[in-house]
Amino acid sequence: MTEAIRFGGRFVMEDSTPDSVVTPEDFTEEQRMMGDAARQFLDTEIAPRDAELEALNYDLTVELMRKAGELGLLGADVPEAYGGLGLDKVSTTLLAETLARASSFALSVGAHTGIGTLPIVFFGTPAQKQAYLPALATGERIAAYCLTEPASGSDALGARTTARLTPDGKHYVLNGSKLYITNAGFADLFIVYAKVDGEYFTAFIVERGMAGFSIGPEEHKMGIKGSSTRPLFFEDVSVPVENVLGEVGKGHQIAFNILNIGRFKLGAACLGSSKETIELASSYANTRKQFGRAISSYPLIGAKLADMNIRTYVLESMVYRTAGWIDAMLRTTESADGVSVAKAIGEYAIECSIIKVFASEALDFVADEGVQIHGGYGYIHEYKVERIYRDSRINRIFEGTNEINRMLIPGTLMKKALKGELPLLRKVRSLQTELVQPMPIPPLEKPLSKEAFRLGQAKKAFLAIGGLAVQKLGLRLEQEQEVLCSLADLMIQIFAMESALLRSQKIVKASGGAGSEKVENVIAMTTVFVQEAMERVESLAKLALAALEQGDGLQMQLSILKKLMRAPLSDTVALKRTIAARVIRGEHYVV
Repeated sequence: MTEAIRFGGRFVMEDSTPDSVVTPEDFTEEQRMMGDAARQFLDTEIAPRDAELEALNYDLTVELMRKAGELGLLGADVPEAYGGLGLDKVSTTLLAETLARASSFALSVGAHTGIGTLPIVFFGTPAQKQAYLPALATGERIAAYCLTEPASGSDALGARTTARLTPDGKHYVLNGSKLYITNAGFADLFIVYAKVDGEYFTAFIVERGMAGFSIGPEEHKMGIKGSSTRPLFFEDVSVPVENVLGEVGKGHQIAFNILNIGRFKLGAACLGSSKETIELASSYANTRKQFGRAISSYPLIGAKLADMNIRTYVLESMVYRTAGWIDAMLRTTESADGVSVAKAIGEYAIECSIIKVFASEALDFVADEGVQIHGGYGYIHEYKVERIYRDSRINRIFEGTNEINRMLIPGTLMKKALKGELPLLRKVRSLQTELVQPMPIPPLEKPLSKEAFRLGQAKKAFLAIGGLAVQKLGLRLEQEQEVLCSLADLMIQIFAMESALLRSQKIVKASGGAGSEKVENVIAMTTVFVQEAMERVESLAKLALAALEQGDGLQMQLSILKKLMRAPLSDTVALKRTIAARVIRGEHYVV
């Protein structure tokens, strides 16, 4: 699996092989069993009480979380030594995807198992792990993560909550407030960030009931109504020094590494919701009749279902590819301590941000189309697609806004290049001579050969524009947010195209090249997505070039871009009709 450990960001300058990626087709029997256990829990425990959960019933949420804990669904990421299952990341990703159907309850579970528990898993002392993790794994205690403040959201390090060491050195006294804290209404443990002496950003484990710690009223939200979201207030809260998590002044290491996991798991949850929406929309389209026939028989409805299915396939490919990379990286981590594990996961910070942005926007698209297919019924509360539509909107804000993540994607890539971790600048220099030479289109006769060629051209376009941006702007690049955003979106499109392509190539290879319905379907989905993604790539490239060049220089760059964008076109209308037919027939997401 050496090739699988690509290290974050390399996908824009190096190619991978299909054998190097993990896909859902590779799930082991044990991994599938975990998914089945989660589905059974949803069917037997969650679905019958869905309305009560959405009404924000604290007691019921806690009761069901404890039942989930008894089944091991809360301890998947907790090491076995502390009462958990210690599962691989592909397994925990599948759990997050499956549980997404539980709507707000899934968010409560995700906040507890992910950003609530993992800080202690990764950064806790042995004593802290022994004291807290067994109860967190069973649901006996529920966790919450407390970073956002009234005056600091995206600027997490701008927190104003303070911590002051007492003269006897035994406690820190916390003062300040936190905002929008998920699980606040019923959580027992709170991972709280504060600045020691107003300067050193530090994480603390705060327990409910500590004197001076109070919780404000529930926020009335647009969506995720069944989850608890409340502010916290700290008035001279005395926290034992033993409850410092990690090191004083090193809280940013915890916050940012945990956000990487949060972004990735959010992508898995969006994937689950996208699949559910396709089920709801395709089933409704087969039932609803207009002008004497089911609306699923109309090509425009079919095109919507095809587009929904294609984006979900691409997202699924991205999510499990990255989960496989993280697992491979963890297997090579010399130390099993949490800091080393968090650092290994942090290697893929770029990919985690990419998945967060793509997933949240893909689900928004899928949910919107799901409502549209339902027509007026999609706007009615009794139809779940209405809830999915409302709930989906928060994902572009959660775990760092999509705007912040777009800034991080190329910014992190450039930092890795400047540190010598990526041969980015060398790749850019070697490409410059190639770009001014003739670029004949090679034979593109084998399945997916055109898509592989176009992916390579997209990578060249990104490297050319990124190199030009560094050359023209230097250190000012980070201030040119529109250009950075274009670079980020180019990277997102490249990662999405490559993930789908590699998965499809792997499926074709496994089939022996036989033209089964599944093989034809994945080829069709990849063909459509790559062609449409290249249209986005061309538009993004033109936007960035016009901001970087003028006159003859711009015309020269546009001529190079034109050469890179050339390729035969496919009939995407016909391809989408074949994809839609499978979705309509199955009434679910199809591969």
